Amino acid sequence: MTITLIILALSAVFFAMGKVRSDLVALCALVALLLTGILTPQEALSGFSNSVVIMMVGLFVVGGAIVQTGLAKKASGKLMTLAGDSELGLFLLLMVVTAVIGAFVSNTGTVALMMPIVVSLAQKAKMRASRLLMPLAFASSMGGMLTLIGTPPNLVIQEALTDNGFEPLKFFSFLPVGIVCIIVGIVVLLPLSKRLLNGSKQAADGEQGKKRGKSLDDLMEEYNLKGNLSVFTVGKQSIAYEKTLAELDIHHRYGLTVLEVRRIKQPHSPLMKEVEQRLAGPDTKLVENDIVYVSGDPEQATKFAADMKLDKTSEQLAFYDIGIAEVVLMHNSRLCGKTLKETGLRRLYNVNALGVRRGDNYITEGIADMKFRQGDIILIQGKWKNISRIADVADGIVVMGQPLDEASRVTLDYKAPLAAVIMLLMILTMVFDFIPVAPVTAVMIAGLLMVITGCIRSVEAAYKTINWESIVLIAAMLPMSVALEKTGASAMVASLLADNLGQASPYALLAGIYFTTSLLTMFISNTATAVLMSPIALTSAAAIGVSPYPMLFAVTLGASMCFASPFSTPPNALVMQAGGYSFMDYIKVGLPLQIIMGLVMIGVLPLIFPF
Repeated sequence: MTITLIILALSAVFFAMGKVRSDLVALCALVALLLTGILTPQEALSGFSNSVVIMMVGLFVVGGAIVQTGLAKKASGKLMTLAGDSELGLFLLLMVVTAVIGAFVSNTGTVALMMPIVVSLAQKAKMRASRLLMPLAFASSMGGMLTLIGTPPNLVIQEALTDNGFEPLKFFSFLPVGIVCIIVGIVVLLPLSKRLLNGSKQAADGEQGKKRGKSLDDLMEEYNLKGNLSVFTVGKQSIAYEKTLAELDIHHRYGLTVLEVRRIKQPHSPLMKEVEQRLAGPDTKLVENDIVYVSGDPEQATKFAADMKLDKTSEQLAFYDIGIAEVVLMHNSRLCGKTLKETGLRRLYNVNALGVRRGDNYITEGIADMKFRQGDIILIQGKWKNISRIADVADGIVVMGQPLDEASRVTLDYKAPLAAVIMLLMILTMVFDFIPVAPVTAVMIAGLLMVITGCIRSVEAAYKTINWESIVLIAAMLPMSVALEKTGASAMVASLLADNLGQASPYALLAGIYFTTSLLTMFISNTATAVLMSPIALTSAAAIGVSPYPMLFAVTLGASMCFASPFSTPPNALVMQAGGYSFMDYIKVGLPLQIIMGLVMIGVLPLIFPF
């Protein structure tokens, strides 16, 4: 027992200092428990197979798909519209919406779904995401107190009551308690988050922008491709129908550059809609409903459309599969001294040249016949993977930026309806008990569907959405609860405090149960703490002849309202990396909230559930 408590104390010290990564501290604690023989290898590794950890992995993928398809941006736009320009309105709306969702969906699921929306909201409001992410995690836990299914500790105390012959709680028996939690949370978090988690996002955005380099829109503007962009649709009556671009000879006849040919499959079915982008080449054949993007003189574009009987459309240029990037020619490049035709750029690398920057001049006309020089910067267009590949296969050509990273930021907006349906089905499966699918299974299925249906760009992109530091942190700390229970440390502390306080008064016992549960939840999972404390609360209530209901509610509140530690609940861990929080941030913001919440509940619980 002593060794376990020493390892726990040292872990807490290192977490608080913040000098070592939190996941590394957790792993060191896990190894220490293994080396001292307190845990077996099976017990030590049990956290990595825990359903909560697996669920977190799946929810990161689902959250990534929500961002990739633009759902997060749309949802944040709706919330911004409702909140207006008021920071207070935005904060209140976020707290209430998150709490309501958390009443029916697991708090882990709620945070994973809301996190990308909140990050997008923060960007729109030009404020730090850290100002909102910690309140988001806390609000999801508060919302869990609104219903019976909101959080696992609620179900634990329900089982304890029914097993001991007491009247079971109803679905909304928790509602008054949950409402008080949300009100207290808003009142306390509003000043604390503003004071301790506030900051201007503009500076950070500026630094990030410098690090990322030019955006795709920047490149389009620089080369004036967007200003001279015209978009047309091919119909069956069009002269261009079933003709190749070589046959149409668009560049020589009209001086226009075809940027892209987009083909939409199943256009009238939002869920099955597929967009195929084709790089414009001599052999590209146009068929009905193809969308042709051309750049050049608007008058010539209008003449081209009239001659070919094309319909003008308002479709925007997107970079789903085809992207653009700048490449620099070094002195040893085989392209130097050759014209575009002589280089065989398209044949060798499957990319097109759209423009050349030579010094301060941007050239988009007549580039086919100009000779390239050392130092020329060429704007190329092609499949993202082909652009990225150039740096590996072409000597003397340097690709500017990170094309694959840029591709991961492109919104697959045509997939948004399908992603919304997958997410909704996942939520419904988690809410309704009559659907015979476990929550972790529902999340795994949703994550797989997001990848298989293309709502997230690739398997590699799905892996990149997972915050592995949070996953390892939770997985490595979960076995700590096994060690505390196995050595009898948690039972000794809980029993000692509850027995001594029970002799004073029901209120003292209530306070002892609440704060003992809160203390234990800082180091072991809230569900494990609720399982441990429920029989103690029942026995203590019977010993002094009072109702067990307020005592058991103190257990579920103490287990669920633990805000002073990043690994006490999965939501706290989920936002840690995204918000850039340290262990001390949770202490500074979460500990006052946890104490105030306890003091309020010691007075409120006996009013709702009399002794």
